[in-house]
Amino acid sequence: MAFGKGHHLHLIDGSAFIFRAYHALPPLTRKSDGLPVGAVSGFSNMLYRYIEGNTGPDAPTHAAVIFDYSGKSFRNDIYPQYKANRPPAPEDLIPQFPLTRDATRAFNISCIEVEGFEADDIIATLSCQARDAGARVTIISSDKDLMQLIGDGVEMLDPMKNKRIDSDGVAEKFGVGPQRVVDVQALAGDSVDNVPGAPGIGIKTAALLINEYGDLDTLLSRASEIKQPKRRESLINNEELIRISRDLVKLDCDMDLDFTLDSLEVKGPDADQLVEFLAKMEFRTMVKRATERYGVEAPDLPDASASASGAAPQTQSAVPETKPFDLDAYEHIRDMGALERWIDDIYERGYVAVDTETMGLDAMQVDLVGVSMCVEAGKACYIPLTHKAGDDDLFGGDSLVEGQLPLDLVIDTLRPMLQDPSIMKIGQNMKYDAKIFARYDVTVAPYDDTMLLSYALHAGLHNHGMDALSERYLNHTPIPTKELLGSGKSMITFDKVEIGKAVRYAAEDADITLRLWQIFKPKLHAEQVTTVYETLERPLSPVLTQMERNGIKVDRDVLSRMSNNFAQKMAGLEAEIQELAGQEFNVGSPKQLGEILFDKLELPGGKKGKTGAYATGVDILEDLAAEGHELPARVMDWRQLSKLKSTYTDALQTFINPDTGRVHTSYIQTGAVTGRMSSSDPNLQNIPVRSEEGRKIRQAFVADSGKKLISLDYSQIELRILAHVAKIDSLKQAFKDGHDIHAMTASEMFDVPIEGMDPMVRRQAKAINFGVIYGISGFGLARNLRIPRKEAQGFIDRYFERFPGIKEYMDETVAFAKEHKYVETLFGRKIHTPEIAAKGPQAGFAKRAAINAPIQGTAADIIRRAMIRMPDAIADLPAKMLLQVHDELIFEVDGNACDAVIEAVKDVMENAAEPAVHLDVPIEVDAGIGDNWAEAH
Repeated sequence: MAFGKGHHLHLIDGSAFIFRAYHALPPLTRKSDGLPVGAVSGFSNMLYRYIEGNTGPDAPTHAAVIFDYSGKSFRNDIYPQYKANRPPAPEDLIPQFPLTRDATRAFNISCIEVEGFEADDIIATLSCQARDAGARVTIISSDKDLMQLIGDGVEMLDPMKNKRIDSDGVAEKFGVGPQRVVDVQALAGDSVDNVPGAPGIGIKTAALLINEYGDLDTLLSRASEIKQPKRRESLINNEELIRISRDLVKLDCDMDLDFTLDSLEVKGPDADQLVEFLAKMEFRTMVKRATERYGVEAPDLPDASASASGAAPQTQSAVPETKPFDLDAYEHIRDMGALERWIDDIYERGYVAVDTETMGLDAMQVDLVGVSMCVEAGKACYIPLTHKAGDDDLFGGDSLVEGQLPLDLVIDTLRPMLQDPSIMKIGQNMKYDAKIFARYDVTVAPYDDTMLLSYALHAGLHNHGMDALSERYLNHTPIPTKELLGSGKSMITFDKVEIGKAVRYAAEDADITLRLWQIFKPKLHAEQVTTVYETLERPLSPVLTQMERNGIKVDRDVLSRMSNNFAQKMAGLEAEIQELAGQEFNVGSPKQLGEILFDKLELPGGKKGKTGAYATGVDILEDLAAEGHELPARVMDWRQLSKLKSTYTDALQTFINPDTGRVHTSYIQTGAVTGRMSSSDPNLQNIPVRSEEGRKIRQAFVADSGKKLISLDYSQIELRILAHVAKIDSLKQAFKDGHDIHAMTASEMFDVPIEGMDPMVRRQAKAINFGVIYGISGFGLARNLRIPRKEAQGFIDRYFERFPGIKEYMDETVAFAKEHKYVETLFGRKIHTPEIAAKGPQAGFAKRAAINAPIQGTAADIIRRAMIRMPDAIADLPAKMLLQVHDELIFEVDGNACDAVIEAVKDVMENAAEPAVHLDVPIEVDAGIGDNWAEAH
C-alpha cells in the first residue's frame, strides 16, 4: 500500500540522540584499540529502547533517524556568521559520529543525511510530504526550531521529558501558534546559532508584538507606530537583519530528496547484522541481550580484562568504592566550635578539598560569600559568610542572614591551615580560588588541582570542567548553577541564595573535587605523566595567579581615540565602497553586498544559496580582490576595521578594572590540547599583529609612571624544534650560524643564491616553512600564496625532497598516533588523538593535528618551564611578569633596570629546556623596550 492515510511516520533527531548519549554517560573506549565508543554505546541503547517501546496500535509504520551533515549548510551563504559561535565537537566524539550511522543501519532503521542541509530541513521536508499525503507524523526531538512544523497531524515527542508537544505546547513555549514561531524567532534571534534578530527583543516581547500586529511583515511595515522608543528603533534599524534571521530560522520543506516515504517502512532488525555490529563495538551487555532476544549465536569477544598493546588508556576508571552522594548530609558550619573541629580533622588527614563561593566571576573584584570543604567522600561542609536577606524592604536589603560566622574571624582561623606546607589543599580550577583568598591576605599553598590533573591525563579526550568530570568519572550530575541562581533578568547573585540550598550546592562541589582527586592522583604514575603534572602544570598555576593579579595598565583614552579613528575610516570606506557600487547600500549586509557584487557589477563567482542570497564570505571576497576588483578589497578593509573596533578598542575598555586601571586577563591552562595557553576576559592571545591597524592596538597597553615594558619573544621556536625532531642537519646548521632561515630554505629549494634573493621567493619559502609545521596541504598553500594548486603542491613535494627528514618525521608521527592513540612532546606530555582513526575529510585534519602537536606542545612546554623559573630569577629585580602571549613574555620594569632584567630573563628563556631536554639547535630570544607594548615588541 502506497504511503498515505493510516500510516504513522516517526522522524528521530539523530544528532540530539548522539549528544544526549555523549553527555549522559562516562567515557568508554574499545578494549582492542582504545577507540572512544561511549556515545555509540548510549546511542545504541536509546535505539534499542526505542524499538522495544514502540509496539501496539500506535506504533510507527515508517521511521527514519535524521542526522546533520558535517560542514556548512545553505544558511552560511545567507549569513556567513551563522553558527560561528558554536564550539567544535569534543575531540573524543568526532570519530564516533560515523559509528552512530553504522548503529542506525545495524538496527535496520533508515539513516538519512544530506550534504548542505541540516537535519531539521530533512525532517521538515519529510513532515510536510507525509502531512500532505494524509499520514500522521511524530517528530522525536526537543529542538524548539522544529515546533514551527506542528499541526495538521504533525506533533513532537520530547524524549528527554517523555512529553508530547502539540499546538498548545507551542503556544506555551513561544506565546504564539506554530504558524508564527518563525516570526517570533526572527525577532528574538538565537545566540547559540548566532542568529542576529532584533537587539533588545526577547521571546516574550516578540510574541507580544506578533500577536498585536499579526505577522512579521505587517509589524516591520508599521514599526514607526510602536510607542516604546527602544523597540521602535531596534525594529527600524535592524529590518534587514530581522528578515535575514527569518530566512535562517525558517525550515526548508521543499528539499529534493532521492528517496520516497515508502522506502522508510519499518522493518525488524536483522539479528545477525545487529549482533555483528554490537560485537564489533565490544558492547557485551547488548550482545547478550540481542542474542537472547533474537535467538542467534553469541560471537567471541576479546577478554574484558585484556588491553591491546599500545592502546589508548581507558578513561573510564573504576570509581573507588565510596558513599553515594547525599546532599542533605552536608554540614552547615555556624559556630566556631564546629569550624575548629573541622580544622583538627584536616590536620589529622593532611589534606582538604576547598572551594569558594563568590558574588560573580571576576576574581579581582567580587566578594567572598562562603567557603566549602571536604575531607572524605560524603563528608563536606559549607561556611556561609555574607549571605544577605535579599531585596525585601523588611530586611533593609543588605542585612546579613543569621547563622553565619564573621568573615574576618573565619579568614583568620583558616589562614594558618591554608598556608601550611604540610596540608595539601585540593581544588577544581584552584587558580580562581587562590586569587579570591589572596584578596584577604591568604596565600594558598601547596595545592593540587583536579582540572590540571585531568588535563595531564586526558588532554585531547574531553574537556576538564567539574560538571563534565563528575558525570564522566563519578556518574553524578551536580546541581545546575541555573537551578540555584536563575537566568536572564531574574538571575540573582550567590549571596542572595538561601543558605540551606547554598550548603547543598557548595559542599557538593567540594565533595566532587575530593572524589575526582582520589581517582586522578594515583593515575599519574600509571599513565607516566607524573613529571608533566608536577613540573609543568602544578607549579605554573601560582605563577599565573600572580600574573593575573598584576594585570597590565591600559590607557582608556588611547582606546577611545582609536575607536573614533576606526569609525571615521569606516565611514570613509563606506563612502568609497558606495561610490564604486554606484549607489548607497548597507555595507554590513551580506545580502545587499551580494546583490551589488554579482547582480549589478556582474563579477564572476556568484553563488546563491537556497534563499536566493549570494555568499559573501571572506574566501569569496579574497578571490575577487586577488583578481583586481576594488570593491571587494575595500569591503575586506571595512570588515577588518569593524572587527578591530567592536572586538578590541570598544570591548577592551569594558575590562579595565576601576580600582587598578589595569586589565586582568584570566589564563586557561587547559585551553588547548597541546599545552598552549589561552586567555579570556579579555582574550589577549588574538590581538592582531599582521596588519598595521591591528598592531596599533598594542599602543594602548602601557607601562606605569617611571616604568617600561619589555617584551621577550622566542625566535622561530617551532621551526627550531622541527629541525631538532626531524634531524635536518642543514636547518640545524643554519640556526647555529644565525642565518636567515627562510632565505636559506629558499636557496635550498629553488637553487638560488641568498644574496640578492627576490623577496617573493623568500616569502614562498617562509609560507612553506610555517605551513609544514601545521601539515599544510597543496590547496592551503595555494590559497596562502595565491598561486595555482599544482604549483603549490610542487613546492611542497620539492621541500620534502630537499628535507627528507621532515617527511619521515610526519609519517612516523602519524603511524605512532594510529598505534598508540596519542603523541608526545619532548617533555612527555601526552596529547591523545582519538580522532586519528576518522574517515573522510576529518582524517586529514586529524593527521595534521597529530603532526603539529609534538612541535607546538614542546614549544608550549618550554615557555611553561621558563615562566615557572621566572619568579626566582627576577626576585631581586624591580620587575613584574605581566603577560604571556604565545611565545612572548611581557614584563613591567623600573626604567633604570631594563638591561639587567633582559639579561636575567633571556638566560632563563634560552635555557628553559635544560636539563630535561637538550636541543641540537640554539634557542634564541628577541628583546625590546618601550613605553607601551607596541614599542616593546
